[in-house]
Amino acid sequence: MDTQNIEGLWTHLHWLTVLAEQGTYTAAAARLGVSKAAMSQRIAELERVAGVQLVQRTTRSVRFTEAGQRLVENTRPQYDQIATSFATVRELAGVARGLVRVTAPVAFARQQLIPRMAEFLRANPQVSVQLEASDRLSSIATEGFDLALRHSAQVPETHVAWKLCETRSVIAATRAYIKRRGMPETPADLAAHDCLFYPRGMNAGIWSFERKAGRKPSAGPVTVTVNGPFSANNSEVLRDAALDDLGVALLPDFTAQAAIRSGRLIALLPEWRPVGGFADQLYVVRPYAPHVPRAVAVFVTYLRQAFAEGFSL
Repeated sequence: MDTQNIEGLWTHLHWLTVLAEQGTYTAAAARLGVSKAAMSQRIAELERVAGVQLVQRTTRSVRFTEAGQRLVENTRPQYDQIATSFATVRELAGVARGLVRVTAPVAFARQQLIPRMAEFLRANPQVSVQLEASDRLSSIATEGFDLALRHSAQVPETHVAWKLCETRSVIAATRAYIKRRGMPETPADLAAHDCLFYPRGMNAGIWSFERKAGRKPSAGPVTVTVNGPFSANNSEVLRDAALDDLGVALLPDFTAQAAIRSGRLIALLPEWRPVGGFADQLYVVRPYAPHVPRAVAVFVTYLRQAFAEGFSL
């Protein structure tokens, strides 16, 4: 086949790769913004010129022949490279645009990330953010996320990560609860209190404490087994239970911040620091990639600035 005839099939070949991606003529046509009839016609023309059947059609889906599968596998990388190259050229204009897919823990997303989104989106009107708020540790690369917010002690070495800030845990309760049950003076006093804890396994809650720097020295960490009427695997739920005067809650600072600042909760045991309950680092993580879309890079920069000072109480 001469070069001119091959050049006339570039669009046909691209549509074939989209058909392989989408799995049906209807979905592929919608993805390309064309009619199903036009889609079918292009594939038929490609098969006629190639002299071999590429796609076996059924009423609900398509199945590629060996020739069709081989053609898709050989041409798809080139089209992916073209798309990447074009995205890079567009970004030379200096304007961030496109979709950024983000996953973040539920409590952190609701209390800290969402309140900061308006400022970012107003400053970057051609960027849209799709957030999945989930406490499940998603596989960032395989599930198609551009970024993940991680409240963790460490991050995978296969990813690129930036530490946003330090975090810490806090013990808190309402004034009404303290008036009813008394103020705990030491970690050991918590054994006699209703404690609201994050369940880990089948055991009762176990909280550990260290004296804060500059306070009276101790022999080492102090551990206390706590019990109470309620436990939950979400810090926002624990905070709300504490606000209902149900007991003493162990919370990350970003969950407790607003309630403590407003006086609805009071921080307890000021000479002690809870350890091991929640992670003490907040990261933004992305999969390694040779090219990072400008929209993703701009969003990372914004997050690093927005959370640089941490969560003062």
